Amino acid sequence: MLKLLVSRRLPESVMDVAEARFEVTCRDTTLPMDHAECVEALRDHDAILPTLGDAFSAEAFAAAGDIRTKLLANFGVGYNHIDAGAARAAGIEVTNTPGAVTDATADIAMTLILMTARRAGEGERAVRSGAWAGWHPTQMLGMHFSGKTVCVIGMGRIGQAIARRCHFGFGCRIVYVNRSPKDVDFPAEQLPMGTALAGADVVVLATPGGRTTHHLIGTEAFVAMKSSAIFVNISRGDVVDEAALVAALSVGRIAGAGLDVYEHEPLVPDELRAMENVTLLPHLGTAALEVREDMGRMALDNIIAFAEGRPVPNAV
Repeated sequence: MLKLLVSRRLPESVMDVAEARFEVTCRDTTLPMDHAECVEALRDHDAILPTLGDAFSAEAFAAAGDIRTKLLANFGVGYNHIDAGAARAAGIEVTNTPGAVTDATADIAMTLILMTARRAGEGERAVRSGAWAGWHPTQMLGMHFSGKTVCVIGMGRIGQAIARRCHFGFGCRIVYVNRSPKDVDFPAEQLPMGTALAGADVVVLATPGGRTTHHLIGTEAFVAMKSSAIFVNISRGDVVDEAALVAALSVGRIAGAGLDVYEHEPLVPDELRAMENVTLLPHLGTAALEVREDMGRMALDNIIAFAEGRPVPNAV
């Protein structure tokens, strides 16, 4: 029977299927796997189901030496915590769970846009603290989002789902930045980064993480944006130079930000936590039971296919 390590416990319906099919070991912590744990796991298991932050680096593959593992079935669409090239060089296949996360992540992007534009977090804090003195005509005026120009950086599945919601739900004009043109079912204009940023009221970052996108958004990007613009990140934290974001917000270079991910997660800079014009969520992008169940089933589908000698459905 295939020996499977699950790095962090998944919803019970997923664990039940896994335990019925494989010899399963599940770590009893919610923290990511560190280097030493990854090295040991590679030596001891046929397949590993890793999750966000598990440190499957080139160094881990090199240190493991005699590697037993032949599959890393990542739980999630993003896999920048896995050096996929080094894994393949070590004879290990890598899979992910695309599609299952698309709508839920797009919904969180919309949550961040609307909360930041309408100052909802600030307003809730005022009510909870007892500081709200009652309605008046100029109370907490924010951005009216309907009809605004939205720039989506990264027009993959999730970027398109965000753009679709903005266009059809709010009548927004969509511009996007992407390596190649996209054939979409709504009006959208591909523009160079600087041009797209300069004309946008809301900028949403939806690119994959990894070496090629590390600090893609930094000082230059924030300087290009309108001072009235809102920046939203639902991709990976290190796609943004967080120090540059803090600096831009501190001097009013941009009007606000909505963040679900952070460069040094779970650490969030004190400066960001103190800013009323910043909405902060604890990486909730896919945090709905049915979504996590779908992700788990997709990860297991990859493992089952591998165990049966079939091509895996979602190779990266």
